[in-house]
Amino acid sequence: MSKITTELLLERAVPKSTRLRKIETLNLSKLQLKTGDLDPRLFSRLRHLQKLDLSDNLLDKFPNSLTLPDLRVLNCNNNKLEDVTALKQFPLLEELTYENNVYLTLNDDYKVMFLLENLRLLNGKDITKLAKHVRHVNSRKLTSKVTAHWEKFFRDQLPEKHTAEQVKSIKKKFLKSVQTNVVYGPSSLSEFTRWRVKMIAEEFLSYSLGLESNSDTEPEEKMDENEEESTESPREAAEDVAQVTVTPSKRKRNHSKSGGGNKRSKSQANTEEEAVVNPRKSSQVQDDPAPDKPRTSNQPAKEAPPEQGAEGTQKNGEQFPKGQSNRRSSQMTGEQKSQEQDNGVVSLTPVKNSKRKEDVSAEPLHFLQCHSKGNSHEDFKTQLWSCVFEPVLDSGARKDPIVSSSKTVATCGGESVCLIDCETGTVLKKYKVATEEFFSVAWTTLTMVISDSRKKAHNILAAAGRRGIVKLIHVAADFCYGEIKAHKKPIATVCFSPTQETHLFTASYDKRIALWDIGIPDCDYNFKASQLLVLEAVSIPLRLALVPTCPEQYLLAGCEDGCFAWNIKLDKGQKSRPFEAIFQFPDDESMTTSHRVDGLAFLNDDVVVSKSSKPGCIYLWSWSRSFDAKGKGCQRTVPAVILAELEWSTTDMSYLTLSTCPAKNYVFCGDEKGSVWMYNLSNHTTAWSSPKGKRSERRISPTQILKWPELRLNGEQLPEILVNNVVSDPAFSYLVVLTSVNITAIWKKS
Repeated sequence: MSKITTELLLERAVPKSTRLRKIETLNLSKLQLKTGDLDPRLFSRLRHLQKLDLSDNLLDKFPNSLTLPDLRVLNCNNNKLEDVTALKQFPLLEELTYENNVYLTLNDDYKVMFLLENLRLLNGKDITKLAKHVRHVNSRKLTSKVTAHWEKFFRDQLPEKHTAEQVKSIKKKFLKSVQTNVVYGPSSLSEFTRWRVKMIAEEFLSYSLGLESNSDTEPEEKMDENEEESTESPREAAEDVAQVTVTPSKRKRNHSKSGGGNKRSKSQANTEEEAVVNPRKSSQVQDDPAPDKPRTSNQPAKEAPPEQGAEGTQKNGEQFPKGQSNRRSSQMTGEQKSQEQDNGVVSLTPVKNSKRKEDVSAEPLHFLQCHSKGNSHEDFKTQLWSCVFEPVLDSGARKDPIVSSSKTVATCGGESVCLIDCETGTVLKKYKVATEEFFSVAWTTLTMVISDSRKKAHNILAAAGRRGIVKLIHVAADFCYGEIKAHKKPIATVCFSPTQETHLFTASYDKRIALWDIGIPDCDYNFKASQLLVLEAVSIPLRLALVPTCPEQYLLAGCEDGCFAWNIKLDKGQKSRPFEAIFQFPDDESMTTSHRVDGLAFLNDDVVVSKSSKPGCIYLWSWSRSFDAKGKGCQRTVPAVILAELEWSTTDMSYLTLSTCPAKNYVFCGDEKGSVWMYNLSNHTTAWSSPKGKRSERRISPTQILKWPELRLNGEQLPEILVNNVVSDPAFSYLVVLTSVNITAIWKKS
């Protein structure tokens, strides 16, 4: 039964009334109202209502048809509003307040200023002059830019005699391109700009081509929020991104996004032990870390100076752009910048990339330059290190802005973390810390309690790097709500427990792996983190992998000097623990523990895939059969029970890590030439699962090698490209390739 009845409305009227149609002022605050409680049929009888107070409730949006034709004053403070476009149904609205709605940003302020022509006061401030500018000057500028974009890039693509199908295709391409490349105003307003650009573009097409425009701005808004709230404001995402879009049939050049991707520059470590931090050194270098040097022999392009801007300090040590509140931080902004000119455009030449004909072929979809230092599109030095696909939230009440499928991937490198929509190539959000160099990102899903005691699942992103600090980001709210000062030296990698949502492992150059309970933030983002465990390593840990069958008991780590296992069970009293086992691997004719393990992942519950510094060597081995041989006792050196070797590049270059797709039995690893080696091991896993499964006699060849396309900037070929990391989504629909030249490549399985 709805909380709102005729009797309640009459009772809450100011003054109390006997007829609904006579009510002019109504106070419905502090009633725990949800959107579904606002019955349009009942509200339609409030024809003379002028003032409505809905503050301190649980509203996440407004129904589209409340029918309050005379509403002048509306108070929506302290709710859960996610969208303001439905307010256009109150055209006479003069005063509006919606403070303390965590999901609303400055972009929403501008939307209501555009939609409500009579609005004078917004959150207690007179916005008359600004609103006029938004509705007239801003619209005029954007209309001019949209028209110019059509004239320059699309008008000639439409034949004089065109079919409906051709018009539909051009419209789709134009709307995508214009939202990506038309930029106006500050980056903090990129979401609003993109929303207006789409609206203007549809009106333009309707007028010019007689196409039916979508006059309902609410669906548009939802799409834009989903795209833009997912990264930097999608507009900024475009500014920050140089992109080449590739379709299965041909590769296009006219949709390149630029604006300066993050540079691939690597900052030097301050101490000898921090030297490998980046990590980018040959395996011939001594195990004592020395200052790392770029792996490429080419001279890097000059770096542009970092962006300058005053910053204010937020609680928990977070830095936010000056002039923004902690709740409305736009640090994750999407920068999309026009890059249609030849100047600075990354062009792509088609290249055949399969080693042999297989059914796993993939097509290059996007090439993005979105991690540039200072947003310089000349930055081809920033190294990209880690990428993880966002987990899918259980379909509950509302989908978080960017969390709807595993098409969203988080990437890190240089001073920034980006969230990217793999299908569209849109940089949904971007998070920057000018003094940081990010090396690793990881997702977890926390069940957070909202102010009304309801529980709701939200995805949280952890990002860490050179400063030894873990940043905790509530992506849906565009809010870095805290940090954990985990180590005094750089953090090489982080990972969450698959069974304990708040348990985070951090592996550092201080030769320690720490287990943290990051806690669950309350509705005000207060949280308490605590250290649960410290694992002592004999060398720098580079990769972590929890054992799938017992993730609360055993952890594997690939380190600078071997592969180790720890018992991480928390019911043991010892808080600081040494390793429990170190694994031996073949080395020419003997077995050795002394080798750098820079790639480590589980293919299934038992099969481990690891890559060592031995050239051309990727091993598959059995966790259970190897570890069981240890028997009871303290530290033991045990030989890894090798199941197979994968044929890979003969390079001795380190830190080209691997990944797996367990659902499809795939292993992926990049090389020093920009290629991705893919192995479909479905035909082998059954034999390996046998307790006495024999080792494969021959090295297993890759099922396919995806060759790096020939990319040119201003006619010149890019420097040598190293694939630092390559990751697929759980269903193996997309492959995300991170490189040493500040380019994120996205491939789509054909």
